Amino acid sequence: MHEFDTRSAFSVSEEERVQQYERLWDEPGFAKWLSNFYDVMMPGPANEHYAEFFRNKIRERVKDPVVAEMLTPKDHMFGSKRLPCESGYYEVYNRDNVLLVDVKNAPIQRITENGIQTADAHYDLDVIIYATGYDAVTGSLSRMHIQGAGGRTLKDKFAEGPRTFMGISSVDFPNLFTINAASVGNFVRAAEPLVDWITECVAYVRDNGYQRIQPTQQSENEWTQHMIEGGQNILRTQADSWFVGANIPGKARFLLTAPDTAPVMRAKRAEIASNGYKGFSLE
Repeated sequence: MHEFDTRSAFSVSEEERVQQYERLWDEPGFAKWLSNFYDVMMPGPANEHYAEFFRNKIRERVKDPVVAEMLTPKDHMFGSKRLPCESGYYEVYNRDNVLLVDVKNAPIQRITENGIQTADAHYDLDVIIYATGYDAVTGSLSRMHIQGAGGRTLKDKFAEGPRTFMGISSVDFPNLFTINAASVGNFVRAAEPLVDWITECVAYVRDNGYQRIQPTQQSENEWTQHMIEGGQNILRTQADSWFVGANIPGKARFLLTAPDTAPVMRAKRAEIASNGYKGFSLE
């Protein structure tokens, strides 16, 4: 698990700051993203300072300066999109059999019989692999016809953004628990603890003679407001990405992953359970 450094990037000397950056650079996973100085993950000078450190690392690893600049993000702040947890990714662009094309400057015009035509040139290809993204988080639920107690579908309810309590369940959809569907933290780290929590919840409902469980309207409203307010102060909402559904035309812009850390989410769920599943209506 990662925890932010509670110090500001500018509360230490330049030497100590760079030492921290270098240490995190050598660590695996999301360390450089989620274990940095706390203000690196906020809009402002600390974020830009670390972003330039990251850009220089790319420039060191990619031999062609033109290609290096193409690989250096300039349209969003560091951390507002998921960074590549890679091993040797940037070095791939040093190979003679790899060509990087900037389709923002030279957009794709059409797929041809033998390859791809951009505004600048035609590229002969044997295979085209589409990596166009997907409807993250809520897309799988929207494709299923899940109808609630009042006849409304979950797709309709989530049309303006997912309304849930803790990302676990939603009013008018009793006994429906969603895992990594919306408003939870990092999915890989959330999945197993969430499954355990739901399993214990179902056992509690059964053992105490209840038939139905769903959030109260108040708890759903409060959690939805927490998602809205929490999203105003984090980088994930500052860029057009799947974090807010911006990659899907027509999808409402809404923070899809909780602004809280995994330990905080686990603590909140534990408190709910220890208080007889406070925030839920049991019948």
